[in-house]
Amino acid sequence: MCDEHIHQGLIHDPTLTRRAFGLGAAATVVLTSAAAGAQSKVVEKDVNVPMASGVSDSALFYPEGKGPWPAVLVWTDILGLRPVFRDMGRRLAAEGYVVLVPNPFYRNAKAPVVDGSFDFSKPEDRAKVMPLAAALTADANISDAKAYMAFLDAQPQTDKKKKMGVQGYCMGGPLTYRTAATVADRVGAAATFHGGGLVTDKPDSPHLMISKMKAEVYSAVADNDDQRDPAAKDKLKEAFAAAKVPAKVEVYPGCAHGWTVKGSQVYNEPGAEKAWAELLGLYKRRLA
Repeated sequence: MCDEHIHQGLIHDPTLTRRAFGLGAAATVVLTSAAAGAQSKVVEKDVNVPMASGVSDSALFYPEGKGPWPAVLVWTDILGLRPVFRDMGRRLAAEGYVVLVPNPFYRNAKAPVVDGSFDFSKPEDRAKVMPLAAALTADANISDAKAYMAFLDAQPQTDKKKKMGVQGYCMGGPLTYRTAATVADRVGAAATFHGGGLVTDKPDSPHLMISKMKAEVYSAVADNDDQRDPAAKDKLKEAFAAAKVPAKVEVYPGCAHGWTVKGSQVYNEPGAEKAWAELLGLYKRRLA
């Protein structure tokens, strides 16, 4: 759930203004990758992805050089495409991937969908994003997943001989599961971080699509999410085991919903770096 019961109030990104967002899209960025411990040059582009329901304003990242490289789709949390997710895109590209970070709310709003600080405890702030998230139905998600993956495969930098990765945060968790199931022949690795609503009692619950997956899956669960619904992780594990899909479902003690995203009041750097290391390990195993 991406609501006031899970999020611990304030999310603040001082660069999250529409002016700064526009100025931040440089053509080439010199980036130091903490995970790699080396400096890499990353190309960053604002791109418009043709969709069945319009055009998605998105951000594309890839290393400078000859390539090609495996591709990765990143589903954001409920606050959408913004500087912190651009940072993630750059960091991941520096590891040797072609990365697409789309605006999931392109049907109704251009990115960024919020300006400045955002407080989940305030109804007026929640009202800015909850209707946008509600419009992302399972059918819309499946349609979007196909379009984004096709766009990545059309890029000359993408190594189409290698499997793709997909990762998602908060509301991006269900989007990740549906992507891995919908484009199963292309997705070799999928990861979710504090994914909300992975297990529901509805007929379109994301966990019911596990049997269609062919990827290895890693799902990192927030401590307070697990406390709220301790049975969810067990249902996920059972579904993965029944489908014989290789997977790891891990609860992060002491880490609250949103812990991997900088700017969140609950951002936990040690926990976030552990999650990042798990992600890179997964991609190196399955996308190499």
